[in-house]
Amino acid sequence: MKIVVVGSVALDTVHTPDTCHSDLLGGSASYFSLSAVQFAPVGIVAVVGSDFSEVHLELLRGRGVDLAGLERRAGKTFRWEGEYGADPNQRRTIRTELGVFESFHPELPHGYIDSEALFLANIDPVLQLEVLDRAGKVPLVAVDTMNFWIDGHPDAVREVIKRAHVLVVNDEESRLLTGIDNPIQAAPQIREMGPEIVIIKKGAHGAATLGPWGWLLFPAFPVADVKDPTGAGDSFAGGLVGYLAGKDWRDRDRFAEGLAVGTAVSSLVVQDYGVSAIREERLADLEKRCQALRESTRFACPQGM
Repeated sequence: MKIVVVGSVALDTVHTPDTCHSDLLGGSASYFSLSAVQFAPVGIVAVVGSDFSEVHLELLRGRGVDLAGLERRAGKTFRWEGEYGADPNQRRTIRTELGVFESFHPELPHGYIDSEALFLANIDPVLQLEVLDRAGKVPLVAVDTMNFWIDGHPDAVREVIKRAHVLVVNDEESRLLTGIDNPIQAAPQIREMGPEIVIIKKGAHGAATLGPWGWLLFPAFPVADVKDPTGAGDSFAGGLVGYLAGKDWRDRDRFAEGLAVGTAVSSLVVQDYGVSAIREERLADLEKRCQALRESTRFACPQGM
């Protein structure tokens, strides 16, 4: 398997000022895999319950996502319900039901060992460490975390970070990891913990990335009509890792290309509900958005300075 993702497959209910959508295919592994499979084969390691629709499974299979690592158990699928207001950057969680995900213990099929890339989505860092111990030699390990785990399992989180090549955090998580309020000051300290590259997500304001070559600053792609921001971060990671798998991701220009792809994918996702925008191949649209991103940041250096 070229890319393996370990995370959640969920059923989401999303409320907006205009509408409500129930039982949408959601979860970090779903958004990541449907984004990454645009560029390379992907295998999911996750769990769903007996209430999970075969329609969702067929969607994943139809896009070429390998489900050998997706376990179905008796019980309820992980469910999340949330509400977005007039400002789509503001989200309120109404309900979270872990269901079978509460006792999830990831098992990697033999064909998932020694993959070209591994993405550890937001799950218990103790489980992330177990996956790392079993995954074999993986040239690109990308990790996502969140403040819940940083607060609750700091030692395990730091051990995962030590073994990651690429770490994805937000401003609050960078502060919790370092005690530094300014994420630009925090990023070098996070790199000293182990990862070669640190990506600090800034939502609608893009991402700041620090690697061995210095800083890469990417704006978000401008989207006039944001319908559902759920999964934007996991879609960003899917586009990034999907594009970089098998490439020289340590090269500054290659990584910049990956950031552009991730930015483009996430901008597509938020324009529709759930995974609707990435149900099909969108390579032509992604290329256009990458070109637009390049043009939006191109300028001539001022003369005489």
